[in-house]
Amino acid sequence: MLVSYKWLNEYVDVTSITPKELGDRLSLTGIEVEGLESPAEGLKKIVVGEVKECIPHPDSDHLSICQVDIGEEELSQIVCGAPNVKAGIKVIVALPGSRIAGNVKIKKGKMRGQVSNGMICSLQELGYSDSVIPKEYADGIFYMPENAVVGEPVFSYLEMDDTILDLSITPNRADALSIRGVAHEVAAIYDKKVDFPAVALKESSKPASDKIKVSVKDKKDAPHYEIRVIENVKIGPSPQWLQNRLMNEGIRPISNVVDVTNYILLLFGQPLHAFDYDKLGSQEILVRRADEQEKMTTLDGIERTLTPETIVITNGQEPVALAGVMGGLDSEITDTTTTVALESAMFDRTTTRRTSQRFNLRSESSMRFEKGINQGTISLAGDVAAAMIADLAGGEVLQGAVRGSQIEIEKVEVSTDIDHVNHFLGTNLTIKDVDAVFQALDFEFTEKEGQYTVTVPPRRWDITIEADLMEEIARIYGYNNIPSTLPEGQTVAGHFTSEQKMTRKVRSLLEGDGLTEAISYALTTEEKAQQFLTRESRLTRLDWPMSEERSVLRLNLISGLLDDLSYNVARKNADVALYEVGRVFYQDKDPKKDLPLEEKHIGIALVGNKESKDWQQKAVPVDFYTVKGIVENLIEGLGLTERISYRASNQINELHPGQTAVIYLDETPIGFVGQVHPKIAASYELKKSFVAELNLEALLKAEREPLVYTAISKYPAVTRDIALLVDKTTTNAEIEKVIRQTAGRFLTNVTLFDVYQGENIATGKKSMAYSLTFVNAEATLTDEEINRFIHKVTTALEKNLTAEIR
Repeated sequence: MLVSYKWLNEYVDVTSITPKELGDRLSLTGIEVEGLESPAEGLKKIVVGEVKECIPHPDSDHLSICQVDIGEEELSQIVCGAPNVKAGIKVIVALPGSRIAGNVKIKKGKMRGQVSNGMICSLQELGYSDSVIPKEYADGIFYMPENAVVGEPVFSYLEMDDTILDLSITPNRADALSIRGVAHEVAAIYDKKVDFPAVALKESSKPASDKIKVSVKDKKDAPHYEIRVIENVKIGPSPQWLQNRLMNEGIRPISNVVDVTNYILLLFGQPLHAFDYDKLGSQEILVRRADEQEKMTTLDGIERTLTPETIVITNGQEPVALAGVMGGLDSEITDTTTTVALESAMFDRTTTRRTSQRFNLRSESSMRFEKGINQGTISLAGDVAAAMIADLAGGEVLQGAVRGSQIEIEKVEVSTDIDHVNHFLGTNLTIKDVDAVFQALDFEFTEKEGQYTVTVPPRRWDITIEADLMEEIARIYGYNNIPSTLPEGQTVAGHFTSEQKMTRKVRSLLEGDGLTEAISYALTTEEKAQQFLTRESRLTRLDWPMSEERSVLRLNLISGLLDDLSYNVARKNADVALYEVGRVFYQDKDPKKDLPLEEKHIGIALVGNKESKDWQQKAVPVDFYTVKGIVENLIEGLGLTERISYRASNQINELHPGQTAVIYLDETPIGFVGQVHPKIAASYELKKSFVAELNLEALLKAEREPLVYTAISKYPAVTRDIALLVDKTTTNAEIEKVIRQTAGRFLTNVTLFDVYQGENIATGKKSMAYSLTFVNAEATLTDEEINRFIHKVTTALEKNLTAEIR
């Protein structure tokens, strides 16, 4: 939301407060100010000029030689290439030595042999975006108002001496999506009063109901809908002050009638729509749901195919507008319009949002209907707009607004008490302090022995429960005035819980393996939330997400980490190894009633090389065993090696079926490790990527193997190698388990050093070779003892795994 400092001052006096101070204070009280912009900043020596003479350049088909009065004794010659330059107009002149947008310096020079003392400027050259410049000036210079004084700086005439505050409005503060709403906020912060001048609406004696009939089929779709009729209007450009105001707010001026509707949108936060009454094709307005496959052409010239999920405004038969989103092309205001049907309404939030998403028509109007509007000013906004149209377009407002539905404003009362306020905020506020806050907010309230009953005005529809009042008290009292205190209890001593200690150890182990911690969004898309699932779960959706990309709570960490990998790779950081410790949100019950189950997971994602190319070696890419090795180091560091096993799997669709293993804690699956399926990797614009995700809560709660310290043996270790032929489906884990169970207590290490399939090996078989290390801390092992151990191992392998010892 862009807010003009000068416009704001018309309703609440902040002249003694600089825009910078105002921005800082707004940010401190909950409405973030993303930036301040002064349109005239960086521009200098740009004045009003009047073109006295304009002749074609003798050596050019598109240049003109102009004699311009810039308030000096002599006229100044300027060569201009604009197609709309002519004698008798007042223009923007950049003098020699001036600076225009982009810090460009204008010098005296020659163009095709003719002296040019400066430049006649377009609005683009003053820094205005093409999207806000009136269409008649889009390809040429701008005509200044006739009352502009030659030689004076242009900035005040264009209101470029203003400061624009860029407010980041969160969904819960949609009341600040209007100048009036921001004025109320500023008045509350500085304990001032707002002053909105009354607008006198003069109506003719002719009833509007004689001109048009309005009906709403379902009051839930349009709780409030009314039409005002203004006759005998003359369409033309808006006055300069209105055009300035709209351009500073990022809106292109179009015509006096359309500009008024946009002005009221900014002032009240109330979307309006103006129909050309004569083009409606009837004297009736009917608000209803669209029929299946019904068609209409919107203002952007595109024919839309409608569904019953869309609310439409019709002339009784055919749609003439998408309710709350965009008007129809056939009923738009044009230069020939003489009678205006002005709509002021309130539409169902959910349906409006779905319509804007379906047709990709996100507009200022739809955004406000989606987030909510002030129900108390729907009719007032229409009345003020009608009065302005009558004033600026010379129209005559017919008597009365014709309503098809009318909303009844319900009185909202919220209660609290002074003790609860202080307990909630950790403050020592007095009744006088809390009274002052509600008075600053201009909320009606009653107080008796510390018990408050607050009547919330319609303009603050976000306040419905006691916690909302607490937030208002904290904001206006000042977050910076709330004392900083430490919590009471055992945590004050600074001790970590066992879970915190182990989580810190997990981070240390992973960072020791070269990974970097990432923090991804807990909110994601429905598609990404349902990837890499290890259990079935419903989705937990936000009622009012800020975007579709952040609409549901995640069910995995991997999709967020893949987004992080993609972001890095796109910026030429090709070798990335990330991990994240975060929560996933499972929902087994009703997502609309029950909170999700939060489960802490650990996610790992790698792409690129584990060893970079240099003069000594070639690059070594990450592979399945790289990420599995990281997982094994983590498991070993947590003391759970004996309880963890890996089993090949092809049940996770987003992972490569030949390089995926499910991780088990005893017999319970707690995660997976594997290569991202090439199709999924391509959707994230990644090459070969490898990931792992584990249930960290299960790991931290599992009983660990005791850590036993033993002295290094003074006696030599003995190593024996064995090779065996087994079925190709037999896993290393199965073989190692048999070896460790039967080799005896002196076995200290088992290492797989060779796997072979191919020539001289029977089909369906593979050869695996192991190195077994034995150590006795108390004596030297003899060959007879070692042979006995090896015999037990080979016998067990032959019996349990039908292995053939080679």
